[in-house]
Amino acid sequence: MTELFLALTVLLLLSGAPLFAILLAAAFTGFAWAEIPLTIVAVELTRLTDTPLLVSLPLFAFAGYALAEGRSADRLVALTQAALGGLRGGVAWVTVLCCALFTAFTGASGVTLVALGALLYPALRADGFSDRSALGLVTTSGSLGLLLVPSVPLILYGVLAQQLGVGPSFSLRQLFLAGVVPLLVMMLALGAVALFQLRRDPRDGQEGAAPEAPPAPRPKLREALWAARFEAPLPVIVLGGIYGGVFALSEVAAVTALYVVLAQCLLYRDVSLRALPSLAWRSMTLVGGVLMILAAALALANVFVDAQLPERLFEAVSAQLTSKTSFLLALNLGLLLLGMIIDSYAAIVLLVPLLLPVAVAYEIHPIHFGMIFLANLQLGTLTPPVGMNLFIASVRFKQPLGVLYRASLPYLGALLFALLLITYIPVLSTFTL
Repeated sequence: MTELFLALTVLLLLSGAPLFAILLAAAFTGFAWAEIPLTIVAVELTRLTDTPLLVSLPLFAFAGYALAEGRSADRLVALTQAALGGLRGGVAWVTVLCCALFTAFTGASGVTLVALGALLYPALRADGFSDRSALGLVTTSGSLGLLLVPSVPLILYGVLAQQLGVGPSFSLRQLFLAGVVPLLVMMLALGAVALFQLRRDPRDGQEGAAPEAPPAPRPKLREALWAARFEAPLPVIVLGGIYGGVFALSEVAAVTALYVVLAQCLLYRDVSLRALPSLAWRSMTLVGGVLMILAAALALANVFVDAQLPERLFEAVSAQLTSKTSFLLALNLGLLLLGMIIDSYAAIVLLVPLLLPVAVAYEIHPIHFGMIFLANLQLGTLTPPVGMNLFIASVRFKQPLGVLYRASLPYLGALLFALLLITYIPVLSTFTL
């Protein structure tokens, strides 16, 4: 049975069918072979309606689209540059911080590269970074933020892991708190390498380098804070509300969506009221696709359980990888490779039902596994030769892929080092337990 529905899944994948259709076809095949009534699939499709936390996904997605539509990126960069830009290499910290926050709110690193790239790249050049260093830092920083709430992949992992009910129980608030320290580790690693690059070779004079940008006047803190007066409180509302336990996740999502609409449409007037239906349509299309994939994945997860596929996978893996350390190393290598070829949503719904039970069998806490999993997805989008963010940056900055590969390598090495710390020092993630 296992071989049959896995073969069908591979066949549909090769045919280019939509992911949710592939998962549903595999689930139908597995249940039919096991002579289980196919109505169980409908039960799984409706079971998600009993998960109140899923209300937060469309609200956060809509808020992210509205922020990306307006001039929030400009004001965010100006504010952080006014606060940190006076330091030697301060624009590097501006880049890392802005990209992490923007990706967390929009849920897509590609959007961050497109929205912030034109602002941060010339600012880095004016601050003394070489063309290559500036390209590498902006490209790799664009992937930060998946570990910080309200990142949609982080919420999706939490909902799916709780639905699976594997391993020790945890609250979503514990999961969201767990992402803070690993994210800080990755940000510090990137910033440290950026400062080293600036000190070692501030003007590399490489061939084909873009002309150095003229120094731009640094915005005054008071003026930048006033310009961003309606957006500066947003991280405090979201992060403080969730981490402080003031609001439930769905309540924070509703407040965030309302606040962003008021700020962008009525206070800043960056987004017209007529544009809201289009933003709602685009964001709900994304969320609807994610929920369909999630529902189908939960149905397929039941097939895996009935077929004892996680147990068989653990037996096969444990025969080759006898220690937790070796399993974690193999997990990182496998996830890096998969992160290059599939997006984060598909990776979560396809792989978590299979790998989480195996990780728990190796005595890895679901929260720790989630941090490792999401951190790998961040790096997968940057890993040559086919990391998606490398292609987006190549188009955005009009640079050959080879230039982006070389520019990103030092920063990718820093992120890999941070990943090893996150992987082999569990307390960085499990301090909330």
